[in-house]
Amino acid sequence: MPDRPLQRAGSFAQRFGLRLPMLMAPMAGASPVALAAAVANAGGLGALGALLHEPATITAWASDFRRQTDGPLQVNLWLPDPLPVRDARQEAALRQFLAGFGPQVPASAGDARPPDFDAQCAAVLAARPAVVSTIMGLLTADWVRRFHDAGVAWFANVTTPAEARLAEAAGADVVVAQGAEAGGHRGSFDAARGRDDAVGLFALLPQVVDAVRVPVVATGGIADARGVAAALMLGASAVQVGTALLASPEAGINAAWAAALPGLKVTDTRLTQAFSGRWGRAIGNAYLRAAAAPDAPAPAPYPVQRGLTAAMRREAEQAGDLQRQQAWAGQAAALCRPGEPAGSWVQRVWLEAQVLLQA
Repeated sequence: MPDRPLQRAGSFAQRFGLRLPMLMAPMAGASPVALAAAVANAGGLGALGALLHEPATITAWASDFRRQTDGPLQVNLWLPDPLPVRDARQEAALRQFLAGFGPQVPASAGDARPPDFDAQCAAVLAARPAVVSTIMGLLTADWVRRFHDAGVAWFANVTTPAEARLAEAAGADVVVAQGAEAGGHRGSFDAARGRDDAVGLFALLPQVVDAVRVPVVATGGIADARGVAAALMLGASAVQVGTALLASPEAGINAAWAAALPGLKVTDTRLTQAFSGRWGRAIGNAYLRAAAAPDAPAPAPYPVQRGLTAAMRREAEQAGDLQRQQAWAGQAAALCRPGEPAGSWVQRVWLEAQVLLQA
């Protein structure tokens, strides 16, 4: 692998059919075709966060993407969690608590389950993206083989050097090192350690680079050219960006969420389980403060908590109420440039990063 940052990045881009080493983060619930196509048309890697997508939706999304661009695509899937341990008394307390922030929550809300994982994998395989990526664990050897036989690369999201080594041993073509600054869910293989093992990207990245032989993509807190250049200097072959792209018009997120991003202080987000039962970084609001209070009921495990909070989250989004909304955001949100088209942002930031790296 070339040692110089620009050579390393160029080799990565060439290998995966990119014109520049910039990847859109596959944000579940915030990866519309328009945003993914804009990034791909700019030379980067578009993405779909397919966590909640049924197979037919994955197929339709990929077809729509290909009508808008001939650029490459990454589709991201969550590895299934073990069946959650249910606690009827705890769930009853949570339903009562949540009723103070939204509609009454029926007992059946906690029964919600994600789509069948193998069926999702089969739909992704049929769609033939350039990349299938995973979060929260590792693909089975059978799915690794099937994707590789179809010419689909596997990118494994990791949060520690130990996870990176496991991913490489399992056949990952690339590991994506996710720093604790990242908005949205932490990709920890062990759900219980999502907060305690939270490591900042620029401590994590060089250690992951040293731990594996495969290329490493850096993600978390990268929102301008300085972050891109720094990540490449620390050994990354490319960067993956989420929160900064949410500020673009193509993202189409709720207006209250979009308006809040550029004004956030670095301390205005927090890691929480209160929305889904999995640790994730979101904008701090009245609901999260109440959920973190000593007398609040503990969150249920994923995906029970996600099901219980669904009605509140839906109502808050429809009302544009940021104080109850699930508004994921990374710690570099203040660096966002509201209104800049995603394609222009990607190309501008890469040009500026090259200037820094050549200085």
